[in-house]
Amino acid sequence: MLVSCSTLNTFSASISVSSTRFCQCQSLYPNNLFLQNKPHTTLNFSNKVRIIKCAASANQKEQQQQDLNNNGSKKKKKKKKGDDETEEDEEKKGINPVGFLTRLGISHKQFAYFLRERYKSLKDLKDELFKRNLMLKDIAYGFELMGLHRHPEHRMDFMEWAPGARYCSLIGDFNGWSPTENSAREGHFGHDDYGYWFIILEDKLKDGVQPDQLYFQQYNYVDDYDKGDSGDASIEEIFKKANDDYWEPGEDTFVNRRFELPAKLYEQLFGPNGPQTQEELEEIPIPDAETRYNEWKQLHKNDPPSNLPPCTVIDEGKEYDIYNIKSDPVWLEKIRAKKPPLPYWFETRKGRQAWLKKYTPAIPHGSKYRVYFNTPSGPLERVPAWATYVQPDTNGNEAFAIHWEPSPEHAYKWKNKHPKVPKSLRIYECHVGISGSEPKISSFADFTEKVLPHVKGAGYNAIQLIGVVEHKDYFTVGYRVTNLYAVSSRYGTPDDFKRLVDEAHGLGLLVFLDIVHSYSAADEMVGLSLFDGSNDCYFHTGKRGHHKYWGTRMFKYGDQEVLQYLLSNLNWWVEEYHIDGFQFHSLSSMMYTHNGFASFTGNLEDYCNQHVDKDAFLYLILANELLHTLHPDIITIAEDATFYPGLCEPTSQGGLGFDYYVNLSAPEMWSSFLKNIPDHEWSMSKIVSALMGNRQYADKMLIYAENHNQCISGGQSFAEILFGEIDEHTPGLTESLLRGCSLHKMIRMITFTIGGRAYLNFMGNEFGHPKRVEFPMPSNNFSYSLAHRSWYLLSNEVHHNLFSFDKDLMNLDEKNRLLSRGLPHIHHVNDTSMVISYIRGPLLFVFNFHPTEAYERYSVGVEEAGEYQIILNTDEKNYGGQGLVDAQQHLQRTISRKADGLQNCLELPLPSRTAQVYKLTRILRI
Repeated sequence: MLVSCSTLNTFSASISVSSTRFCQCQSLYPNNLFLQNKPHTTLNFSNKVRIIKCAASANQKEQQQQDLNNNGSKKKKKKKKGDDETEEDEEKKGINPVGFLTRLGISHKQFAYFLRERYKSLKDLKDELFKRNLMLKDIAYGFELMGLHRHPEHRMDFMEWAPGARYCSLIGDFNGWSPTENSAREGHFGHDDYGYWFIILEDKLKDGVQPDQLYFQQYNYVDDYDKGDSGDASIEEIFKKANDDYWEPGEDTFVNRRFELPAKLYEQLFGPNGPQTQEELEEIPIPDAETRYNEWKQLHKNDPPSNLPPCTVIDEGKEYDIYNIKSDPVWLEKIRAKKPPLPYWFETRKGRQAWLKKYTPAIPHGSKYRVYFNTPSGPLERVPAWATYVQPDTNGNEAFAIHWEPSPEHAYKWKNKHPKVPKSLRIYECHVGISGSEPKISSFADFTEKVLPHVKGAGYNAIQLIGVVEHKDYFTVGYRVTNLYAVSSRYGTPDDFKRLVDEAHGLGLLVFLDIVHSYSAADEMVGLSLFDGSNDCYFHTGKRGHHKYWGTRMFKYGDQEVLQYLLSNLNWWVEEYHIDGFQFHSLSSMMYTHNGFASFTGNLEDYCNQHVDKDAFLYLILANELLHTLHPDIITIAEDATFYPGLCEPTSQGGLGFDYYVNLSAPEMWSSFLKNIPDHEWSMSKIVSALMGNRQYADKMLIYAENHNQCISGGQSFAEILFGEIDEHTPGLTESLLRGCSLHKMIRMITFTIGGRAYLNFMGNEFGHPKRVEFPMPSNNFSYSLAHRSWYLLSNEVHHNLFSFDKDLMNLDEKNRLLSRGLPHIHHVNDTSMVISYIRGPLLFVFNFHPTEAYERYSVGVEEAGEYQIILNTDEKNYGGQGLVDAQQHLQRTISRKADGLQNCLELPLPSRTAQVYKLTRILRI
């Protein structure tokens, strides 16, 4: 095969400088998913002469095979050296697969080996992903091509992945639900070897209107008018101007006569009546490539240099591509110095008004649609996996997707930017559906108007939403997700949710999603289970494909298409809805083949044995790397009941890369104490141990006393356990109510202040919501009586006092930057007196959990001598307390006596079941 390098260089130059043009206009087809809007790599040859033996010569095949074998053995030897260099490079970059073990002084051979092998698998996975994607991060932008999208050339494009299907079409009310009208074409442009299906739906030309002159005519669907509407110049004039401005004389020979040169070459080789088919060509004895090329070069020896190649390349049968062809530096510098040509696609593009006059949308806004498959098991109708808005059928039939494409004047326009990420997080956990006062499903609009101002006024700086992603059954609280890219239609439209997020940002609130990528709903009609008729499309087959206890389906994280689906989903919520972070729900379900339902001894072998799903770990590492690369301010939170080592360590040091982990021991401990252990038997040591979690990662800890798990469907809120039934008409506090209020405040205060930089509270618990949450289901006759929040209780004295305390507790962090000051110095834990004391920043915290014993002058140590002022006291009357510490005792002066290993001490009044916060207001120098 003869290669003319001047031709290739000219052509590659046009590709290089016009990459944007070609990317904008290229057709999208299934096995080329990630080329849109990506720069080409120039295909320029070097300036050196290469004379390589021709692979077409039969007598040289044996020698070539021997050379290949020799080269292969050399490459293997060289590869080993390259690996060593790679390891050195990784060390220079600070990459160490066991780095966090080394830093913590942990020596465990088996776990270290597991981390190294996992890192090797991660590198191999990235290499595999790179083969399918021009850039690794492109795998997080699958939503730009998958699903239903409007194309600039007056059409809709639909792409779906269904490897088990034999036929694919789009059906809906726009085509009378016909399975044949809008189907994928046969062959390469409709279906590829990876299982992707591609369907084009042309906009409908209105009656009596002439079609576009240009087959590639583009439209701007946002602005009413564009440059192409003016008609100042024809397309021929635009092309001529683009070429004249860019090419120098002689450079555009190939552009103007790109078919002429190959035709002349062919005629020169085979004559005017040369062979026309492959069979005829094979019958002709053809000289080897070197001979043919030398003959051609001799004929053109008198041609100007611009018509001859700058180098000579003879094909030896190898494949030359962008990875092993070097650029000609002189030619490349010349091309780079050129000014980009006139972007003709902008010059000819027309505006929205021109499109509306000429076309009717192929799928109008609000249309219902589903994807239709013909499979070996028969025909199937499914909600598309990448659907962004899904609604159930009112008649109880199969759900359908809604095409959401509002006109520019009706589409939501963002007003506020992402708030700055604070150093400490005070998260308010919410469920939109139960956020209203009435026994019904509340909406995004109601939540925006009523709940967001309450959250801001309560002193929180972030909200965490559960149940927002589309799910089939309301009573599952949103954890049996069916459509990962759709907001739940129960609460409103996609634009309603955008407004919620935007208004939250306007109030300075971050918005987190409780994302469920650890499993999926097993529903076949609306979810991903048996999506294309096969059992292994998105999920594992057999027992591994099902959660052992919950009946949900388990994702196949080792599949590239599944990785693309999940990684793109995370990026989708950030790009489309401006989400600020994610809590990854129930990681133990995905990280282990036993779904976390096994006994853990605490030995590191539990985290690297045969039950560990390495593919799931690789997904989590990629998720954190991509999210933090694409969105540096994103927050990721790991909910893992097994406390996997390295959850919050950098991925470069062998960790998973999360910003926070959830301390699940704290709520379990409090629930156990309140339900099973008498007050006087509470262990202060166990309280501190549970609340501090893993001290090595305490600053990365998210902690809470109770969240939705404690009070939903069968559980009880702490207020319900502590208070029982409150008689709103009885004046004053009964003894049981006083106990309940005291413990409610103390539990929340010590949980909030003792450890971690993040705290979470479930909606309503800040004012002691007295009733659990129970979603409508068959067992309660689908009642909504417990599926809402009783906001009116804020006017009740007891609940108002609890809310006032919680608000001041949040303000304690806002004013003193408490949670971001590092770990507390816990210097006093006494199980006999039931007193706990610790110092965090400039504040001293003292808790007396004893149910009956009050201390008039209880000694606790402090380091700094001076005067300490009470700034928060759970026993204040405006918090529902008794006010047993009078005003004269609010200011305490240190005594020069060692206590608790510290230089000075305070003798404090500690009524039973009370807690106090002191701040150093004056330093005494002795």
